[in-house]
Amino acid sequence: MSGHSKWANIKHKKGKADALRGKITTKISREITIAVRMGGSDPTGNMKLKLALSKAKANNIPKDNIQRAIQKGAGALEGQSFEEITYEGYGPAGVAMMVSCLTDNRNRTAADVRHVFSKYGGNLGATGCVGYMFQQKGVFAVSKETGVEEDDLMMVALEAGAEDIKNEEEGFEIVTTPDTFDDVEKALADAGIEVEMAEITMIPDTMAELSAEDAERVQKMLDVLEDLDDVQDVYHNADLPEDDEE
Repeated sequence: MSGHSKWANIKHKKGKADALRGKITTKISREITIAVRMGGSDPTGNMKLKLALSKAKANNIPKDNIQRAIQKGAGALEGQSFEEITYEGYGPAGVAMMVSCLTDNRNRTAADVRHVFSKYGGNLGATGCVGYMFQQKGVFAVSKETGVEEDDLMMVALEAGAEDIKNEEEGFEIVTTPDTFDDVEKALADAGIEVEMAEITMIPDTMAELSAEDAERVQKMLDVLEDLDDVQDVYHNADLPEDDEE
């Protein structure tokens, strides 16, 4: 799930990964396979593959699973043919949502996603109905436990082309454009700065403030969407309390 707090997201995703290890492995393996089919098996110059491999490492996906996914993408092994689809719509209280999917059956996935939107009082819309509310950005999370000083981090990141650095309670959040993502990642690595999380995601221009009741409904809907086999990620503009995402 992609909301406004990267630290809440890290806790949320790690918790779900521990509880749903098999499902997480399947989803990331699909992502790797698609990335290889689209851009080849060399992560150099293949941003999708590079990010998928980074996600696999962060979630402790076994090397055998990663290798099989790469081989499927390269055509060395037989496998299902998946396609990328993004559904857009509104959840409870008018929260904007973009649901990123990888599927081998478009009709099944559309029906599953539509059912969740309907069940929780949302509505699926046409492509582009909420997409204009989000911007694609690169995001790095650096824990304060690494001991890095804010001034040093700012110097490294900004000189490499980062747009912004946010000082949050648990760590620093570095925001880049997709084009400067690689440069910032390399600069951080060269400086010996350990990154807790790195991803290219969709960041909302504005956040929707919710009542406690609506926030609970939105969180339940997000959890159900993320549990669908074909759903890779859900981007939204709900300003959810961090306690609800841990």
